[in-house]
Amino acid sequence: MAKTNPGRFFEDYTVGQVIDHAVPRTVSGGERALYHALYPARHALYSSDEFARASGLPASPIDDLAAFHVVFGKTVPDVSLNAVANLGYAEGRWLKPVYAGDTLRSTSEVIGLKQNSNGKTGVVYVRIKGINQNDEVVMEYVRWVMVRKNNIDAPAPEAVVPDLKQVLSVEDLVIPEGLDFSNYDFTLAGEPHRWGDYEVGETIDHVDGVTIEEAEHMIATRLWQNTAKVHFDLTFRPDGRLIYGGHVISMARALSFNGLANAQMIVGLNGGAHANPCFAGDTVKCWTEVLDKAETGAPGVGAIRLRLVATKGGEPFVLKGENGKYDPNVLLDLDYWALMPM
Repeated sequence: MAKTNPGRFFEDYTVGQVIDHAVPRTVSGGERALYHALYPARHALYSSDEFARASGLPASPIDDLAAFHVVFGKTVPDVSLNAVANLGYAEGRWLKPVYAGDTLRSTSEVIGLKQNSNGKTGVVYVRIKGINQNDEVVMEYVRWVMVRKNNIDAPAPEAVVPDLKQVLSVEDLVIPEGLDFSNYDFTLAGEPHRWGDYEVGETIDHVDGVTIEEAEHMIATRLWQNTAKVHFDLTFRPDGRLIYGGHVISMARALSFNGLANAQMIVGLNGGAHANPCFAGDTVKCWTEVLDKAETGAPGVGAIRLRLVATKGGEPFVLKGENGKYDPNVLLDLDYWALMPM
């Protein structure tokens, strides 16, 4: 009897199926140190306990995307071990900050299935929840992934494509308890620009770039315990080792500090697409478009909706061609809500 896990294939999923993922993880300051070593991450709220306390939090949380990666990584052996590609995200909400000492585990519910016309793959939609040691949901999001079939002759399931919100409203966002930017220190944060300085429709070229190194990508992917074969085994992608999409997300978010240093916390993920594959040697740059702004009711805290676009070349502010398809240089198109001092 085989004791190894070949992973699930498309025909192994059913709508309504709930999967409790293995290996809970207790996070520590080590995750923060490694996260900041892998990316040029330097938002003050995630770097300094004192800055966080001055903002009404008990301590500096783990970076919002570091927590995202931990929760994501738990799901990979059950959801995307046999994936061809991770396709997109929607309805993402950060519900509680994650602090050093918290233990995270993940669950996924299958909410949609659709076999592709080639009959060899299908798209699986899952709603993922990250849960802490107190059984509190700290984040949730939907992602969809293209997964290979093991038995090509397995019948196609009834197609179910979930109806997902295109955009979270500000009322959907959860502001961390106690967060207060009334006495925000712009000098320590690194830039003077506050919520009122940004205009809807404004675009920001973040200027800086980082060349993706294969070794760093593999360290990051192992750090988050992401076991997807396409990131490690070249026989699955002879054209190159596919860079984990989350690595591109974190790289772009970190690069966006230059121009958005005060977009401190990500609290909502409206949508996201990995538009084109990223491989080692690609140089990631990014730009942002301001899509919306809203007041939150928390003291001194505004919400700002941003489109973060990561590229591997080409001109900034180019997203799609006349045919409506992503420009071949676009790696990531991410639509998110962040919190910023007013």
